[in-house]
Amino acid sequence: MAKVKWKGGALLSPVPPTMVTCSHGGKDNVFTVAWTGITNTVPPKTYISVRPSRHSYQMIKESGEFAINLTTASLVRAADSCGVYTGKKVDKFERCKLTKAATSEISCPILADSPLTLECRVTDIISLGSHDMFLADIVAIDVEEGLIGKDGKLRLEKADLVAYAHGDYFELGKKLGSFGYSVAKKKKPSAKRR
Repeated sequence: MAKVKWKGGALLSPVPPTMVTCSHGGKDNVFTVAWTGITNTVPPKTYISVRPSRHSYQMIKESGEFAINLTTASLVRAADSCGVYTGKKVDKFERCKLTKAATSEISCPILADSPLTLECRVTDIISLGSHDMFLADIVAIDVEEGLIGKDGKLRLEKADLVAYAHGDYFELGKKLGSFGYSVAKKKKPSAKRR
């Protein structure tokens, strides 16, 4: 298939439209961040990239903490609103009917409405141009009990998560495989009994 060359740009999709909570000076805020991901396993590290002009930027810079709350299909409208409105003028928790919950390791609230939250403590702030990257240690993970199977494994496929791709939101759907399935040995059929 032929391809058309475009100049370099910020175009990598899909990404998670997360709802990031933060707190400083007795004020809480929630805003939408799609530029996030995992950067390291041991120690567990993540990042969010935020424009310095955003209301939450200074809150995170001063407190050194934030929480990444995953977005479900039922939360996608709230996630969109939290990316449109500013916390300078609007209480987005109230506007979007979001419920705050306490954390175990950091001082800002998390969203009780989210099925999985990463509690994060900033280790570095890296200026990149239009955005600064808050590199952080993941100090705790808060998981909805219903997503933990009887075997103790996380069943995130039951969370009804969404993805964001080039301006549009999509509900995640059909499972195509699991890590390593392309090289896994096929099970031999059991011999039939006579």
